[in-house]
Amino acid sequence: MRVRLGYVAISLNLPKVTSSSNVTYTLYQKIVLKEKRLDKLKSVTLTNLDDLYKILQYNVKRNMHFYRITSALVPLATHPEVSDWNYRKIFNRDFERIGRLIRENDIRVDTHPNEFNVLNSTKPDVVESSIRNLWFHAHLFEDIHYPEGKMVLHVGSGEGGRDAALERFVNNFGKIPTEIGKKLILENDDKTFTASETLSLCRTLNLPMVFDIHHHNCNNNGEPLEELLPKILSTWDGEILPPKFHFSSPRESPQDRKHSDFINAEDFVKFIESLKPYGKDIDIMLEAKQKDLALLKLMEELRNIKKEWRFIDTSTFEI
Repeated sequence: MRVRLGYVAISLNLPKVTSSSNVTYTLYQKIVLKEKRLDKLKSVTLTNLDDLYKILQYNVKRNMHFYRITSALVPLATHPEVSDWNYRKIFNRDFERIGRLIRENDIRVDTHPNEFNVLNSTKPDVVESSIRNLWFHAHLFEDIHYPEGKMVLHVGSGEGGRDAALERFVNNFGKIPTEIGKKLILENDDKTFTASETLSLCRTLNLPMVFDIHHHNCNNNGEPLEELLPKILSTWDGEILPPKFHFSSPRESPQDRKHSDFINAEDFVKFIESLKPYGKDIDIMLEAKQKDLALLKLMEELRNIKKEWRFIDTSTFEI
């Protein structure tokens, strides 16, 4: 069983590098000349794309093979009032350069559209906005020529009761473009939809499920892991990439939904041991505030407490 660890968006070992610089719509409106508005969007986007390339180069150098690309890569990419922003054509070569680096070094990348993307909302305008935002992620994978790309989404709103909300998700999923639907993977959340409910939805829609152990600890109906894990793993059957999991540690109490700066190594080992009987390679996204520093610290601690594991590189081990 091979395990690869990843981190989210920002490398804290590169303190002056960020791929998430933003241009707010308020600032955009204050720029009077149309050409100047476009110049602002272009300059910030170019900086973001260059910095994403630097982060990926850093990942290659440090043997980190799993990474989540920020959703804020292109400012105002999906804003309905910025219709003349043809960033895909303008930065076509930049996207190709990024994709080439990813493919040549066998990096797994994905995205996680934010919580404002709610496919099962009762409000049609929210659903429409969500689909518009999800198109950005589908287009990103297309522009970097990365067909394996997936976007993680929560089930969303529980308005009207969870059964009705799940039914809305199924109905709306049937209306979204195939290019988006085939890229979705669903994750259990920490307040509304449990792992078992998310699993049931994934099985109905034939989608892979991302299991978040921290969310499960905060929001569950007492389901034991040994019942959930084999069913969750099976949703990845037929997929090119290994099953994906999320792991984070609570900041304070066990049910604290906030993420800690680092990962509790002992809890992490327990989780890995619970997956060991299934013998499947897995990728785990660490959702820790200290990003890549948390990954490196966890690996150092694992080397000290699990000497029987085989450590392959900076972010990969076998048990």
